[in-house]
Amino acid sequence: MSITPMWRVDRDGSMFIDKKAAEEHDKMLEVANNLSSLLEANFTIDEKLAEDIGLLLSRNKETLIKAFKGKPDLIMDIGKSDVSTLDHTQEDQSVDQSDDQSEDQLKSQATPIKPVAA
Repeated sequence: MSITPMWRVDRDGSMFIDKKAAEEHDKMLEVANNLSSLLEANFTIDEKLAEDIGLLLSRNKETLIKAFKGKPDLIMDIGKSDVSTLDHTQEDQSVDQSDDQSEDQLKSQATPIKPVAA
């Protein structure tokens, strides 16, 4: 029996086998949360809609950055499929990634988090 280190993102409970992927996902969720708060503070908008918009913008940050730098047509590439998959990304980016990776790859990608002595 082998032991596989896992990282859990506290914001949504998703699990990752790669620490870097977990940190990126957590950061994306933090940006989405802040965008949602911005929308709710400045507009009369439903909380769920604000969260969905925040996630959509956060997940497509690279496209938006390019659009703001002079390629506005790229915004049209952000499709409605992004909105419909907002609730399913946890499955796409989480533990299921381990199916295609060997045990050695898992060990080389991540080091387990060690508890801090109190």
